[in-house]
Amino acid sequence: MATETADGMSSHMRGLTVTTLTAVAGIAAAFGSNALAAAPDDPQGMLVLAVAIAAQFPILRVIGIDTDDLSAKDVLYIGFMTFSLWFVSWGILLTTGA
Repeated sequence: MATETADGMSSHMRGLTVTTLTAVAGIAAAFGSNALAAAPDDPQGMLVLAVAIAAQFPILRVIGIDTDDLSAKDVLYIGFMTFSLWFVSWGILLTTGA
């Protein structure tokens, strides 16, 4: 296809893959924070978030997305989306007492 990049992934599929990974990582980090943190102000909850954000870059590389080509905007997007999903999901888990 003419719209595919050199690595074979179109820009739409690249964006969809990154967005899906950030959403899954944010929700998984919320469950991890819920399991490891003793209270909402426990620093281990934020540590789980930081690990979830950092772990996405090697995963993206394995999937076939060249992380060296990510701009600062892309990196901030990954961090913000992961944080947002983590924040909302962990807030729901804390509120429900799960």
